[in-house]
Amino acid sequence: MALDVTWAVKWLTLSAQAMAEHRVELIELDRAIGDSDHGENMDRGFQAVLDKLAEAPPQTPGAALKLTAMTLMSKVGGAAGPLYGTAFLRAATSLGDTAEIDPAAWVGALAAARDGIVARGKAESGDKTMVDAWTPAVEAARKAALDGNGDVLAVLVAAAEAAEAGAVATDPMVARKGRASYLGERSAGHRDPGAASSALILRAAVGAAA
Repeated sequence: MALDVTWAVKWLTLSAQAMAEHRVELIELDRAIGDSDHGENMDRGFQAVLDKLAEAPPQTPGAALKLTAMTLMSKVGGAAGPLYGTAFLRAATSLGDTAEIDPAAWVGALAAARDGIVARGKAESGDKTMVDAWTPAVEAARKAALDGNGDVLAVLVAAAEAAEAGAVATDPMVARKGRASYLGERSAGHRDPGAASSALILRAAVGAAA
């Protein structure tokens, strides 16, 4: 399947389904080291994205991601709204008006999203945040794009697998940013909820192309 606007809408639809299906899991992860609202916020935000997509169907992948960014910024509370909103907005800007995303364009969009998260949250790898899912995803996607002979699905899979591994890798970390950092050493042993939701979103991108 080509990574066109149909794929983008399907990706966002599958992301919304994932947030609904994993809402309780994300709430529990956030209850351990945050304020318990990540699952509820992400579910509500992506359901709002679906409503907006139905109201005004986008014409390009970039337009779909920009609509998502604006919706998440307005509907998602806590840190997640600004972080995800910035990520999707930077990705949309990177894609511009392109109608079909090739491996290089996807890598560029992922990197732009990650850089937006870093800029907004002032976090880096090892801080036990969603950056710990996004940075490995960018690196794996970049390598797959170089090695994959134009196979965009391979790039999507590489990014998703790296994000999932990155989320798991946050388990033993001690949080250095956000609300979780207030717990100090007690934050170790718990997965970062933002990294977990990031992995779900990047896995949904694979499902949309399968």
